[in-house]
Amino acid sequence: RILLVADIHANWPALRAIEEPFDACLVLGDLVDYALEPTPCIDWVRRKATHAVRGNHDHGVAQQVRVQGKNGFKYLTGVTRQVTQERISSDDRRFLGALPVTKRVSLDGVKFLMVHATPRDPLDEYSIADVDFWSRRLADVDAHVICVGHTHHPYILEVGDKLVINPGSVGQPRDSDPRASYAIIENQRVELKRIEYAVEETVTSVLQSALPEPAKALLAEVFRTGSLAKPDSSRVKSEPPTSTIPDSAAS
Repeated sequence: RILLVADIHANWPALRAIEEPFDACLVLGDLVDYALEPTPCIDWVRRKATHAVRGNHDHGVAQQVRVQGKNGFKYLTGVTRQVTQERISSDDRRFLGALPVTKRVSLDGVKFLMVHATPRDPLDEYSIADVDFWSRRLADVDAHVICVGHTHHPYILEVGDKLVINPGSVGQPRDSDPRASYAIIENQRVELKRIEYAVEETVTSVLQSALPEPAKALLAEVFRTGSLAKPDSSRVKSEPPTSTIPDSAAS
């Protein structure tokens, strides 16, 4: 039983709400930025992750990269990164920088490739749930299951004899569903799952911080609605899909 998580983004209330039992835990990067509790999230990954890879935010924090943006998520990255740097230890920073960019593992005879974004650009390329897009990127990839994050949108996609799994974001979903998103793989079956968490705890930590007021408002909106767009009152939460790993992948 494999727990697959990505894009925690320092949202401790969301991460701690996941209480799934597992035999292995795969973490697909972006432990930090946006929410303001990086330390317990990094500690959780240290203790519980069987394998983990580095995300673009982990890389930026480890390398102490400053980001300046006037709006949207680039703006939020810049202002929250300052808080992240203040709140983590030098050991935490080294841990983030030491995470591999890609990781290949074999579990129950199935070959997994772990990257934060795509095999072509492990840190930054934005991957859509499109067979043609992925066919070009998986032609020379020797793996049955490709596990990715980065987009904050969950999906499962069959590409020939391979399966691409994006578990969505634990800490900052952007698919208009604010519930924490993750995946479970068990007996060759893949299930995308959502769970309610104490969103207002996350929002309160933001509102009580020294962040600029515009950043507080934007972060509160995205945590509460799962989007920076205005919430749609007619929106209905749908049950997440399931899939199975192709028989040819199990060996």
